[in-house]
Amino acid sequence: MAMGQQILAASAVAGVNLLLLGVLLGVWLRNYRTFGTRFVLGLVGFAVALLVENGVALYYFFSMQSLYAGDPGVQTAVLVTRSVQFVAVATLTYVTVK
Repeated sequence: MAMGQQILAASAVAGVNLLLLGVLLGVWLRNYRTFGTRFVLGLVGFAVALLVENGVALYYFFSMQSLYAGDPGVQTAVLVTRSVQFVAVATLTYVTVK
């Protein structure tokens, strides 16, 4: 079954989230090596958790398309949640890199 446009967009957003989280993880790992604080270690854990979550989401988008393809409401919900996460991660990346 072909993937709907909304799920395709959601998977693209999850891919962008992975890239941004990779940038954040790199910065936070460097900061942890420099400062060694628990707060920065917490940020590293946060980035790793979201990296795993977005990676699993991409896996399911491409391997189990039929789960999402049947219900347009689910497709919309997945796209909205991925987009909200993108805004949060993009904002966090912007302020971290600045």
